[in-house]
Amino acid sequence: MKSLSVLSFILLLYMTGCSQPTKENIQVSKPVEYKVNFNNIEDPMKLTEEDWKKILTKEQYSILRQKGTERPHTGALLHNKEKGIYKCAGCGNELFTDEMKFESHCGWPSFDKEIAGGKIKQKPDLSYGMRRIEILCARCDGHLGHIFDDGPTETGMRYCVNSLSLVFEPAKKE
Repeated sequence: MKSLSVLSFILLLYMTGCSQPTKENIQVSKPVEYKVNFNNIEDPMKLTEEDWKKILTKEQYSILRQKGTERPHTGALLHNKEKGIYKCAGCGNELFTDEMKFESHCGWPSFDKEIAGGKIKQKPDLSYGMRRIEILCARCDGHLGHIFDDGPTETGMRYCVNSLSLVFEPAKKE
């Protein structure tokens, strides 16, 4: 009887853990109306936490300043296929281009490299009993997500980024 209970429990875990979300059961967040005028921020490192709370939405503040994360498969930029540049939602620092983005099926926007010039810094993250590398905006120290070495492109990297930590600027149409 005990082995039947254990087997049933394992089967239940397998069925719920392996199920992929569908469009019907995922609520994708809408693009955020950003309050930030990046031109008015001379040195984002001088902003206080109260300043950040005024500039960012509650959700953005949770991610960028408190190292939170959005639920997988809900970010507004996850399936974005437009041409353009992805910038930090905190300070406007240009981080990625559309050419660096790929579909990783992990639930968050993924990129295989960053724009050159030290736009992103990396820091060891040992939270929750895991060994990961956190990625932060080099200009404002905002938490973006994590980087992994399991990407499918020639770089082998996967920058796994929260949609809410990004602003997308579409390319100008000529």
